[in-house]
Amino acid sequence: MNATQGAGAPRLRITEIFHSLQGEAAAAGWPTVFVRLTGCPLRCVYCDTAYAFHGGVVRELDDVLREVERYPARHVCVTGGEPLAQGEACRGLLTALCERGYAVSLETSGALSIAGIDPRVSCVVDLKTPGAGEVDRNDWTNVERLGEQDQVKFVLSDRLDYEWAVEQVRRRDLARRCMIWFSPVHQRLDPRSLAEWILEDGLPVRLQLQLHKLLWGEAPGH
Repeated sequence: MNATQGAGAPRLRITEIFHSLQGEAAAAGWPTVFVRLTGCPLRCVYCDTAYAFHGGVVRELDDVLREVERYPARHVCVTGGEPLAQGEACRGLLTALCERGYAVSLETSGALSIAGIDPRVSCVVDLKTPGAGEVDRNDWTNVERLGEQDQVKFVLSDRLDYEWAVEQVRRRDLARRCMIWFSPVHQRLDPRSLAEWILEDGLPVRLQLQLHKLLWGEAPGH
């Protein structure tokens, strides 16, 4: 039996729950409770949370909610791994958090459908570039599901990734749908170069640096 299924209370496999500052996307800088679910079907070459691929602890939904409530933050980010790999259990967690009045975001790879997610949730969809090694896993039907509250992120390894992302932004008219972030792979693509490319091309996107890495480096739990 899958750890997230069964006849009893909803359950999730959790890698960690921690309190920190949001380092990315529109809520960057806000004190946030992170709920990191275990498991991911992708293996991006630059992944910085490979420790969430396996292991974790199976916990009932009510237990997860009680731990979230221990912290003073009113923002909650459900992340992974790939949280949507836990299917309806993840969707149930998102809705339960919204019902408790939290501002809720979901960090997802873009490889799994965002259909059926509570509309109060801001989905941050990380569309995979060629440099990630998983570009063929993108579920492009998700583009049609994006709302104004959602966000799209491109993590860029080099100039080729940048040019590919520009093509997607323009061809799929992404700026009309939601906010777009271009983020350099940490210590691989020079942020200044990326900033200059964005300015030169007049793109309707926002440059993103990972605040948590500037503050705490690669340490887990931040």
